[in-house]
Amino acid sequence: MKFLPGILLTILLGLSAIPVTAADWTAGLQDGGVITVDPDTRRATVTRDGVTSPLWNGVHRLQDGSVMIVNHGEVVTGEPAASPRQLPAPEATDWEGARIVGYSPCEQLTRHVCGLNNECATSKACEPSRQLLAMEREERTNAADGSRMTYTSGQCINAKNDVEYFSACRPGE
Repeated sequence: MKFLPGILLTILLGLSAIPVTAADWTAGLQDGGVITVDPDTRRATVTRDGVTSPLWNGVHRLQDGSVMIVNHGEVVTGEPAASPRQLPAPEATDWEGARIVGYSPCEQLTRHVCGLNNECATSKACEPSRQLLAMEREERTNAADGSRMTYTSGQCINAKNDVEYFSACRPGE
């Protein structure tokens, strides 16, 4: 019986050495469903009506207004941590009601990452920037005054500051 405390101590020390994995990160999609991201693989899935499937590649707007980008099933706009970093919701005071002069923020972003003549069309950020551009154009078309910044315009301003993912087109590199 005098060995029992030693055995218990060994068991407790052994249990404390078991690695604890970070919990899956989840968020609601704006158009319904819940995204789950595995922190180890960064693989994203979506659950709708009890059915779970891989999250398709592209730009996904979350319920909080932020944007998450998925490429080849993995979240690419996030840090390798338990909670992926999304493009943050734009601060309305920075752009709200501003008139667009020249290229819109999403047009600028697309030209920045895809190239002026589409020479970087195969870059990982080109297709997501085009999706943001399509979202912005749809918002501008549906707005009372299509010459003003939209919510997605603000997202594109934030995206252009994410130089790690939305890097500038450099043909030939």
